Amino acid sequence: MTELRALTMPKWGIEMTEGTLAEWKIRAGERVTKGQLIAVIETEKIANDVEAEFDSVVARVVAETGDTYPVGALLAVFASEAATESEIEAFVRDFRPAEGSTAATATRAVPASTPAGATTPTPAPAPAAETISIPGHVVISPAARTLAQTLSVEVTGLRGSGRKGRITFQDVDQAARPAVPMTRPAVSVAPGEGEFEHVFASPYARRLARAHSVDLARVSGSGRHGRISRHDVMKAAAAGALVAPLMTGAETSVQIVRMSPMRKAIARQLALSKSTIPHFYLRNVVCVDTLLVLRAREKQASGGAPSLNDYFLRAVALALLETPDVNVQVHDDAIHRFVHADVAFAVATDKGLITPIVRAADTKPVSAIAAETRALVERARAGKLKAEEFQGGSFSISNLGMYGIDQFDAIINPPQGAILAIGAVRIQPVAQNHALSFATVVNLSLSCDHRAIDGAVGATFMARLRELIENPERLIA
Repeated sequence: MTELRALTMPKWGIEMTEGTLAEWKIRAGERVTKGQLIAVIETEKIANDVEAEFDSVVARVVAETGDTYPVGALLAVFASEAATESEIEAFVRDFRPAEGSTAATATRAVPASTPAGATTPTPAPAPAAETISIPGHVVISPAARTLAQTLSVEVTGLRGSGRKGRITFQDVDQAARPAVPMTRPAVSVAPGEGEFEHVFASPYARRLARAHSVDLARVSGSGRHGRISRHDVMKAAAAGALVAPLMTGAETSVQIVRMSPMRKAIARQLALSKSTIPHFYLRNVVCVDTLLVLRAREKQASGGAPSLNDYFLRAVALALLETPDVNVQVHDDAIHRFVHADVAFAVATDKGLITPIVRAADTKPVSAIAAETRALVERARAGKLKAEEFQGGSFSISNLGMYGIDQFDAIINPPQGAILAIGAVRIQPVAQNHALSFATVVNLSLSCDHRAIDGAVGATFMARLRELIENPERLIA
């Protein structure tokens, strides 16, 4: 008998509620083998490769590339052997996500044939599709219904972007957003007046069409029921003949860019930090002349040397051991103090900011820290970090010196208790022994959570850090 299995949106981590299908590596009708890469799913911080858990045939691809789905949502259907369209349709219609499931499969056996005279058990009637009890029998997904009730969104007039007009989570989320007032005359970003309104295309395909100036009214869809996918849009963009101008007589246009999952996570985290954490700031200037000489000697001797940021990370780790009241996380009314310094450092990627962590940095020489940070940066920018490589940490550093920024104040990354902002290296006149001389200095700014760290404690940390940087022999011990 044919066994149908569901690929659902997996749950990676207790805080994950939804994921974005970044890319399909399969097509309907294709045979896949166990361990084969079948999809790429983006969470708030990373992109995850999804591999096939068994040998099977792709019966149907349900989810559209670029769309965001709640955990447990049906993404695709796999079969142990070729299945009929009616069997697949019944499986999709009757599918219900398991409550709190972290697995990505659900199965149902479909008899290949029924012997003459035999009877097949009559299955229990499938529960009706969940809807909100409103006039017009509006069809809406369970996740969208919950969101609509939470945000008090009236869904009667909403136009669903899901299959057969079903209202999705994204439809409700978009409807709940306030209209953005325009400070200049509104400019259309559609290829033509109303041309997108009656085109059957996925939300991601619509965004790509706007980005590449593709007229969707002239694109033939290759998806189910003629739906236009991202592949259709990119093929049309490559052809060139379907490109239509975006401008509507105005000299400028407005480009609307939807936040990526990572950008939305950053927005939530920083808004939470600034609105709930009482920040205070301690600033200092440290001389790095001796450190630069030490680094130059290391480079001359070995042909390479750790970056200044690696030395700062090592200095921060040692200073945290000497001032353990700064090496903390804050959880409600409890302070978690750490034995080792798990130092996170900010890395800019094309999708947003992420903070990989050097665990127990106080136990590692600066050369080991340098090798680890290089590997973490590469994986961060490739979207290949594991959750344990960026979640947690007892302290963070953020360095904008390479961008020429002299000084700035960073926002604390909760639940951590503090973050250090590092500015650019500058040569400045300083007073030494009642005489004017020049020194190479760096501006530091420590942001502290006043619920857990007092001013005197933060000042002690900054004094220890300055001593380590200006007398860097301990950094290479």
